[in-house]
Amino acid sequence: MQSRKGQSIEDASMQVIEREIGSHSYNKKEWPIVRRVIHSTADFDFAMENSIIFHKEAIENGLKALKSGCNIVVDVNGVAGLLNKQNTKKFGNNVICRISDPEITRQVQESNKTRSQMSMRMSSSDIDEGLVVIGNAPTALFEVIQMVKEDITSPALIVGMPVGFISAAESKEELRKVDIPFITNKGRKGGSSSAAAIVNALFKMIE
Repeated sequence: MQSRKGQSIEDASMQVIEREIGSHSYNKKEWPIVRRVIHSTADFDFAMENSIIFHKEAIENGLKALKSGCNIVVDVNGVAGLLNKQNTKKFGNNVICRISDPEITRQVQESNKTRSQMSMRMSSSDIDEGLVVIGNAPTALFEVIQMVKEDITSPALIVGMPVGFISAAESKEELRKVDIPFITNKGRKGGSSSAAAIVNALFKMIE
């Protein structure tokens, strides 16, 4: 639980965001998520129209899955470290990151895939009906998309926010073509903090 001082700082930060952004194009369910991404990144570009894109069933599916104690599969430990531990414990969500699994190293040596791809592939059963949250590796997002197309897994929600200059924007464009609930953004921006902020905002909405 946050201290009184910590909560007052957060509340003041949210007021700054509200004041500086003013009007925006997001609806009343989308805006708390976008606002928390801005809070975690101090990047007001996320408030631009259609910067963060929501599948029509994304929020409802995400809330339902988290409340049911679904798995949360992440691409890097940085995302896992930023998730609200009180909430994952409260709802019984298992946070899974296999990027450092020794078996991944062996599998990568025998295949033509990156560690991020292989970690997603080996987490397919955990992803099914859960949340997959990607804040770093475009290859991880591409792999999840491919597994969905192959009917290997069917997540309740994909949070796709990989950051970078190589394939980050392209992977998010590909995600928007898949008929499965997603929250993503346009362009190169993203990262662990923005991906985790989306999940934390969903938890906040449950509360």
